[in-house]
Amino acid sequence: LNAVFGITLPLPGLALPIGISFYTFQTMSYTIDVYRGDAPVQKNIISFGAYVSMFPQLIAGPIVRYRSIAKELTDRRETADSFAAGVRLFVVGLGKKVLIANQVGALWNEIIGILPAERSILMVWMGILAFAFQIYFDFSGYSDMASGLGTMLGFHFPDNFNYPYCSKSITEFWRRWHISLGTWFREYVYIPLGGNRKGTGLQIRNILIVWLLTGIWHGASLNFLFWGLYFAVLLLLEKFFLNKLLDRLPGWVGGAYTFLLVLLSWVLFAFEDMKGGLAYFLQMAGAGGLVFSNRRTVFLLLGNAVLLLAAGIGSTPLPAKIARAVLRRLTAAEPAITQAALTEAAPHKPVAIDLAPHKRMSAEPASLGPAPESLAATAAELVFLAAVLLLSTACLVDATYNPFLYFRF
Repeated sequence: LNAVFGITLPLPGLALPIGISFYTFQTMSYTIDVYRGDAPVQKNIISFGAYVSMFPQLIAGPIVRYRSIAKELTDRRETADSFAAGVRLFVVGLGKKVLIANQVGALWNEIIGILPAERSILMVWMGILAFAFQIYFDFSGYSDMASGLGTMLGFHFPDNFNYPYCSKSITEFWRRWHISLGTWFREYVYIPLGGNRKGTGLQIRNILIVWLLTGIWHGASLNFLFWGLYFAVLLLLEKFFLNKLLDRLPGWVGGAYTFLLVLLSWVLFAFEDMKGGLAYFLQMAGAGGLVFSNRRTVFLLLGNAVLLLAAGIGSTPLPAKIARAVLRRLTAAEPAITQAALTEAAPHKPVAIDLAPHKRMSAEPASLGPAPESLAATAAELVFLAAVLLLSTACLVDATYNPFLYFRF
């Protein structure tokens, strides 16, 4: 209000606890789910406290709705297999955060620290691309770590990201980005307001309300409000016009259109100072007499080309597909081992083996470890995870740049 109307209302200056937006939504979820009859009343204050203050996802999400976890608060199983799966997920998330997000974040910080007159058009585009990769790998990495820790403890948190930068529309992007937040607003705001069931006018109203709230949820600053309204307008355009056009165009056109608009949205998101954000927009458009490139741009590009390429490929399903193909090839390359052969190799020990890859034997002898037909695949996976963990630890010990992006939320 002060910024819009030029007044000087005093600000309260309250210190808000870290994670308040996440656990506020979760406690609201409990109240609403119990009121609706979607979940039973929790009569144990310790179990309720565990839900509200669950440390794996307390300060960075994903937002866990009460009804999805109510049963596991009192009845869950912790097994060696689930603990191992949680460790795998945690290490991958740690690698996303430390090895990719922190590195591209340092590039973004370096670019915005350069005097505007010394930048180039290519440099400012490279900067916002770096920020886009930083916020994705940082947030999805934290979500993976939270889900991994939860899995170790016997909890199952919802997926929060599904390769959002591969989307072919803004509508699809928001089905893949911060899924738990979108689900929360859909279940507890959009549908109770009437959703799309009460005519076009009220549907437009409902979408505007949801995205106004989504913007404000991210921070008490005008840029977040405009960021939310920006997506509201795009979603309305797609719903009533653009989706029909995008369906007739090649997929790469929709992908390029979506990624460009998302990049522009990150400028709004990154600059709480609206003047700074507007100036950055203008530089992306070539205003201010900026050259397309300069010597410093070439230096930054050459020094970070591999990092940006890795981030770009890593934001697609390609690495996962390659990993699955390699593991299948390693498994198929090993000789088939039958139950009889294993019994002959260890005649004095009863053996009951599950020949499915990556699974431990279901009975004695446990000392034999993973099923022999998947030994090479298991070894390859362990080497990869150990390398990620070692490199991430080395970076955390050595580096001074390790930002926590969620203070504003």
